[in-house]
Parts: sequence; C-alpha cells; structure tokens
Amino acid sequence: MSAMSVSSPCSNIKSNSEDSHTSNLSQSCQSLFIYPLSNYSFGNKEALYEKDQSVAARFQRMRDDFERVGMRRSVDAVLVVYEHNLPHILLLQLGSSFYRLPGGELNTGEDPFDGLKRLLNMYIGIACDWSVGEVISNWWRPNFEPSQYPYIPSHISQPKEHRQLYIVNLPEKTSFHVPRNYKLVAAPMFELYDNAANYGPIIASLPQSLSRFKIVFC
Repeated sequence: MSAMSVSSPCSNIKSNSEDSHTSNLSQSCQSLFIYPLSNYSFGNKEALYEKDQSVAARFQRMRDDFERVGMRRSVDAVLVVYEHNLPHILLLQLGSSFYRLPGGELNTGEDPFDGLKRLLNMYIGIACDWSVGEVISNWWRPNFEPSQYPYIPSHISQPKEHRQLYIVNLPEKTSFHVPRNYKLVAAPMFELYDNAANYGPIIASLPQSLSRFKIVFC
C-alpha cells in the first residue's frame, strides 16, 4: 500500500475575498482528536461466536424478530487512530477477509448509547465510560437480504433494519481485549475509500462520512 498525504478538511480552507468566509467555513468543521496507534495495547479474551451459523440462519432470525418486535435496530462504533501521520479506522477482522465495525444489534427498547457501550465492552473489552459522539451515518436494509443503503428506497414502507454509525472518541491511552477468534486491525482511511469490494459499502463510505471533521493529531 502506498502512503498518501492527508490534510485536515479545514486546515487548507483559504479565501481571497473576505476573511469572514474562511472563519465561517472553519467553524463549520468539528474537531476530532485522535491519538497514535502505539498508545494502545492489545490482548485477547474468550472467543465470542455469532448467534447465527449461516447467512440463511441470520435472515431467518431477522424475519422471526421482525414479526415479533418490528424493525431491527443496530449500532456501530467508528474509532479513529493514526499511524505514520495517517488516520486509521479500527475494524474487527474475522477470518482472512471479513471486516466489521465494533457494534451489533440493540435489545428491544434499549437506548442506542447504552447499547453501543455494552457492545463495545463485549467486543473490545474495556469496561469504561465510553465517549459516544454523534451519528455520522444511517443505513437501512429494505429486505431480508444483504443489501443496505444510506437511504430508504421509495418503494419500501417497512425497512427491516436501521443501522446507525456513531463516532466514538478514544481516550489518550487504553487497552483493548478482543475475543480470540477476532483480530482488531487498523485500516488506513485511504485504503477504505471506494473499496466496497474488500470492506463492504458501509466501511468504504467512512472517509466521506468523516470528511466533515477537522482531524487533529495529538
């Protein structure tokens, strides 16, 4: 992988007309403070297996749950670090080629913030008060099928799943403990961009979703 130069989305905003334009544009970017990957340590814990043993079983359970409680609600965490002065996203890797964000299904009636904190503790093993920020992306699953979209198709009145991606601010230093059948990997943001073939459309869209932040390397 070849390195690319990365700059803050706000740092290079310039105006040849009025300084106020620059100020207003800069203020429209929220700051995202990130720390080097080397600040964090990684360990393992007991394996954690999925509820469903196959894709068919997963969608059958989704059908059953939809009949019982309605649309599934899911939440994922977007965790950003940096290495070699490039922003990286922390992903869970299962096997050799399956990647996902830390997160998962909410329980019936569960608050999204509480549910995401529970899932983070489950998958990356820190019992701490997570700093969960804003929603940066919404995705809907229109049918009991793999496809998900960042909008509800016009012909769909009852989506089967709503997935929300939250930015989560990491502390300066901490330890992660990941189920031994997973790996926690740091993927460079430039590798994710427009790379749905390897990471899926949701992860591949993260560079666009994060572009509104002014990334500050601490």
